[in-house]
Amino acid sequence: MTQARVPLKIGILGAARIARKAIVYPAHATEHVLYGVASRDHERGAAFASQYGVLNVYDSYQEIIDDPEITMIYNALPNNGHAPWNIKAMRAGKHVLSEKPAASNGEEAKLVEEVVLASGVTYMEAFHYYYHPVFQRIIEILKSGEIGELISIKSALYGLMPSESDLRLQFELAGGCLMDMGCYSVHSQRMVSLALFGEEPKVESAKARMHRPNLDVAFEATLKFANGAVGIADSDFDTQGFSSPLSIQGTKGSIETYSFVIPSLDDRVFVRVGDSERIESLGTISSYTYQLQSFADAVDFGKPFTTDATDSRINMETIDTAYLAAGLEIRPAL
Repeated sequence: MTQARVPLKIGILGAARIARKAIVYPAHATEHVLYGVASRDHERGAAFASQYGVLNVYDSYQEIIDDPEITMIYNALPNNGHAPWNIKAMRAGKHVLSEKPAASNGEEAKLVEEVVLASGVTYMEAFHYYYHPVFQRIIEILKSGEIGELISIKSALYGLMPSESDLRLQFELAGGCLMDMGCYSVHSQRMVSLALFGEEPKVESAKARMHRPNLDVAFEATLKFANGAVGIADSDFDTQGFSSPLSIQGTKGSIETYSFVIPSLDDRVFVRVGDSERIESLGTISSYTYQLQSFADAVDFGKPFTTDATDSRINMETIDTAYLAAGLEIRPAL
């Protein structure tokens, strides 16, 4: 007998800008229920609910976690509010999809991992790009040996400079470019390394451009892979516009894509081997939709997924190592 799909009843922590793309539209597309939203500003939460079809507005984050009708929490709070509220939600028996970075540092991520193991709920860090066919196809080509042995990989995420009051520019809120943008670059490097070699890459060096003490607005980490290949994980808040290029060089050819983080903006993968080149278009369905589908598969059918609590801990430990390599402090936890 086929197990039935049960719509998730989603509670949203924080009426943040990212929530629209990351959970509202995917929930509508996959027929899950936007059951409630909680915001520090009730009027803002009410406006969000009205605009996006959320059924209920709550006066506090704790109230939304305590509602027995809600089965899943999506956490879109500032970085330093991810782990503490994720832990509260999981201890209340809720499944959790957390915005990245899902913790302020590796030690806090380890605590989250322990709570996940004890609670038995589904917990996913929102590295949505990984679930899109663009990145999956890149991994498939790499593993096939078509472009030969890996020589180098550069992954990057670039954007526009936030305003001075932006939460991403607050060290005490676990802000910084590496935390907000560079975490994608680091994560993608790790996924390539694990797919090809079955082990984590090592941070060799790192450098940052600073906005104020301990607050980076650009960050570049150099990683070394098991076969000696070099990875550059780059990120920059202060550029002319959003882009997320990924380029991979092998001994026989190369792979390139121009928007690996948001592949719905550009789904092309360029594969060059010798004198030949082909372009594969992998589809413009949102990576956030693929992510929510994977999350629901884990809840309903127990299907495995990659961006779990252990992956989250290792990613945060890698980020901590990169900050220390650049002579900076790791982000504080609450």
